[in-house]
Amino acid sequence: MQLNDLRPAVGSRKNRKRVGRGNSSGNGTFAGRGMNGQLSRSGGGKGAGFEGGQQPLAMRLPKLPGFTNHNRVEYAPVNVARLNALFADGETVDADTLVAKGVIKYNYIPVKVLGDGELSKKLTVKVDKVSASAKAKIEAAGGKVEAE
Repeated sequence: MQLNDLRPAVGSRKNRKRVGRGNSSGNGTFAGRGMNGQLSRSGGGKGAGFEGGQQPLAMRLPKLPGFTNHNRVEYAPVNVARLNALFADGETVDADTLVAKGVIKYNYIPVKVLGDGELSKKLTVKVDKVSASAKAKIEAAGGKVEAE
């Protein structure tokens, strides 16, 4: 037996039905769709999710859980360990210097200093918010906090 001798089993393969190719084909005139009605039309039938005119499930359920507070303010978080690594003793930390050092991307985003890590430098911090632990660490290192 050779590869060119292989054939599918008799009756396992059927030709596809070619509808709408004249009456002598056996599937002419109405092309197997019947005479009238929704399913006989081009593009006919009901779409996915159609429930017989009842409001579909996807439209009955709420889109997302909960709600979004449109007045929420997102702060860019900066830890004191990062300030310790990037700023020299006696420097001022504000949005412009943070952008210059690549800590935050834009100076119009509100900044909050958080207390993760250690601080050993005397810094003047002028940002929008400072956490209580960060404020304690900055003041313990001899710095000043001027939250705007």
